[in-house]
Amino acid sequence: MAIAVVHEALGFSFAPISINHRPAALNSYSKLYSSPTDVDAPAAVEEEDAFEGDDDAIIQIKPSAMARLVELKSKRDADPKSTVDPSSPLILRMGVRNGGCSGLSYVMDFSTADEIEEEDEIDNYEKEGIQCVVDAKSLLYLYGLELDFSDELIGGGFKFFNPNAEDSCGCGSSFGV
Repeated sequence: MAIAVVHEALGFSFAPISINHRPAALNSYSKLYSSPTDVDAPAAVEEEDAFEGDDDAIIQIKPSAMARLVELKSKRDADPKSTVDPSSPLILRMGVRNGGCSGLSYVMDFSTADEIEEEDEIDNYEKEGIQCVVDAKSLLYLYGLELDFSDELIGGGFKFFNPNAEDSCGCGSSFGV
């Protein structure tokens, strides 16, 4: 209001603008998504709100990471070329290996039920259709790790927050103990 009074006193005219204006196409979404394949983004947000982590889990999966894993499972199950039974869980194998700028680096990949070994620790998320598998050697380094997901255009993807790490690199994909 004060700016309008000064402008009128000086003889300026102006059209009021909306500072919070967003293009109409964006009004139905609260977030922008980085991939054109993320057409089901609002559903992923709903699942994110519904997921509650397991306090007893080896790896604490945050709601945004679980939503992304559920989305990946949905894409796998909908793929006509996939030979995987849609009722089978998406198996996420996590571990560590030597390397990276801080000494150890995180390994995260999809696995199959046949590749699960007797010594592996498994966290089951039956409602979501996800299993998280950690090998015995990596368990010491990954216990209590928080897995998060960011859909930022720069630096987005899965993020690791490890309470056991004494050092970590800037990219967040390696750590030291």
